[in-house]
Amino acid sequence: MSFNIALSGLTAATTDLNVTSNNIANANTTGFKRSRAAFSDVYAAGAKSLNASLIGDGVRLASTSQQFSQGNITSTNSNLDLAISGDGFFTLNNADGYSYTRNGTFSVNKSGDVVDDTGRALQVFPPLANGGFNTGALTNLNLQTSSSAPNATATGQVILNLPAASTPPTVAVFDPTDPLSYNQSTTTSVYDSLGNRSNATFYFIQTATPNQWQVALAVNGTQVGAPQNLFFSSTGLVTTPVGGAITFPAYVPPSGALPLNMTFNFGKATQYGSQFGVNSITQDGYATGQLATVAIDNGGIVSAVFTNGRSTQLGQLAIGNFPNPQGLRQLGNTSWSESFASGNVVLGQAATAGFGQIQSGALEQSNVDLTTQLVQLITAQRGFQANAQSITTENQITQTIINIR
Repeated sequence: MSFNIALSGLTAATTDLNVTSNNIANANTTGFKRSRAAFSDVYAAGAKSLNASLIGDGVRLASTSQQFSQGNITSTNSNLDLAISGDGFFTLNNADGYSYTRNGTFSVNKSGDVVDDTGRALQVFPPLANGGFNTGALTNLNLQTSSSAPNATATGQVILNLPAASTPPTVAVFDPTDPLSYNQSTTTSVYDSLGNRSNATFYFIQTATPNQWQVALAVNGTQVGAPQNLFFSSTGLVTTPVGGAITFPAYVPPSGALPLNMTFNFGKATQYGSQFGVNSITQDGYATGQLATVAIDNGGIVSAVFTNGRSTQLGQLAIGNFPNPQGLRQLGNTSWSESFASGNVVLGQAATAGFGQIQSGALEQSNVDLTTQLVQLITAQRGFQANAQSITTENQITQTIINIR
């Protein structure tokens, strides 16, 4: 009996050594979660009820449980490196079905899908046409996006000050090529329906009537309609047109784009005694844009950012969680699959109740504490040596008995 008891102790110590060694081996594995071996004593069935002083039959492995405590998060140089701060798993998919991981090392394959190191595609909730995301469906996160379409300039705002002490120009008839026919000018960029950029220049002409100015517009040197009136009050604020919006005649670009119909608001312009100054000119047009980068916020919303400053939402990361994460089936490659013990996966959005936040440009390191594991290694080794000594002692006793004459 003593041999069997000691042998069970050797087996348990070996298992403990194996679990600890695996933890140490994965101390630098991104997203790895350490395991812990739990043991229980062994008694013959019903033995305790028959004899309370009966010696046990040794030890056995009760379970090897995974410890899903948070690992340290370190920064990286790739915005496709992702870490979850809190509960949850990234959802992956391939031909074998769905799997789940805390390893956020992702890259882009030749099809434009964002995948992990083994080629499994990162899953997102697809965007809806009217905003938001379809949380009832999953799709691969794909970065093959078309160019961002241009937008023709339609509206804008001009904020500036026109000198109150100005006098009418010496040339009475406005000519954009003759600086003696206007007082001041300023230029901004506008865009047509094909995304072509043009220079739009505003010319300001003081009339013979006090507080009355005219505003003329030329695009790429071509005058757009006749100058239009802009009236100021005696306190230097715009009175006419009401609200300050001036709609200019259509400009037909030579590129074949649609005519530009532009309205600029001068409602915040002033006529004070100071010199001419432009505070800001804004307009709503922009050129065609190419994909510049991908941005992922802490809620897991993935946006394509284009060179024209526009952005498009590509999806929202689908984060999975389980009633009992320790029951997940280990697949290797720091990933797990759903099992009966884990319960059904619950998919949700990052930064909401029950789900952690996403950190882009970061990775979660292994949660193995090397100091603790090295101490555990020594403890398991001592246990192995002690059980081996029990077998040696039992062998000596047996030999002594056999040698009795």
